[in-house]
Amino acid sequence: MRLDDYRFSDNVRDQRGMGGGGFGGGGMFGLLFGLVLSRFGIGGVLLLALGYCALSMMSGTGGGTGAVAPHQRSAARSAAAGGGSEAQQACAKDEVSAFSCRVLASTEDTWARIFEEQGQRYQPALFTFYGGTGRSGCGVAQSAMGPFYCPSDNSIYLDTGFFEELRTRFRVAGDFAQAYVIAHEVGHHVQALTGVLDRAGREQRRLPAAEGNAIQVRVELQADCYAGVWAGRNRERMEPGDLEEGMRAAEAIGDDTLQRRSQGRVAPESFTHGTAAQRMAWLRRGIETADPAACDTFTGAV
Repeated sequence: MRLDDYRFSDNVRDQRGMGGGGFGGGGMFGLLFGLVLSRFGIGGVLLLALGYCALSMMSGTGGGTGAVAPHQRSAARSAAAGGGSEAQQACAKDEVSAFSCRVLASTEDTWARIFEEQGQRYQPALFTFYGGTGRSGCGVAQSAMGPFYCPSDNSIYLDTGFFEELRTRFRVAGDFAQAYVIAHEVGHHVQALTGVLDRAGREQRRLPAAEGNAIQVRVELQADCYAGVWAGRNRERMEPGDLEEGMRAAEAIGDDTLQRRSQGRVAPESFTHGTAAQRMAWLRRGIETADPAACDTFTGAV
């Protein structure tokens, strides 16, 4: 993915080296909510132990409030007033951070255009780097969680060490695989802005576990598709092999792949993110159509 000439996002914070511990706003319930709501997909067994939470019912890409937490508005104003210096320092810390910030900036510009096409204004997510342990609006952030989106503060949280785990443990390397991870979490932010997550929460709370899991799968697959839409709208920046990298990443974090790896068997009723085939198919659909309207995972079979 050719992004070397792209700007850094200004919507970035850095908790690396600051320590962590304890819980932020939301306490344990907030932690469970944030984890189940938005994990990228590594370690689905942990999700099952934590339980269920709000996810999404989707019919198109409109209908949300587009509300942004005061925390986010305040941080954005501070970054603007200070020329984005904190963000720029965080982004310049190393090569992986720089690439992550450029991917984020690209998603901001892409989704701003998409929302503008629909007569709406896109409110970017905040993006927080942390190392090992951090604090989020959904509670403590720990590297074992993988990247996640917290709807309480409209923020994406990333320990960049996850990319090394992706490379060594799951044998998925390449910059496009890393970009897919970030674009997937941005997809959850789009779902929050459009009201999808709120509607899913109401629906999931009234359902038994297996059916609640099925809703969660549809949410995650839509986020995969939205990641593909971002890539499809930036096809001129994709390089040979990028599509294959994305497919390998989607396959590696399918529920069936992870369950076979961790427990030697597959339990479809416990799936929370979708099979490898489903994740690859929806990512590919997003890339090929570059149209968020093609990402309706809530109508018919997935």
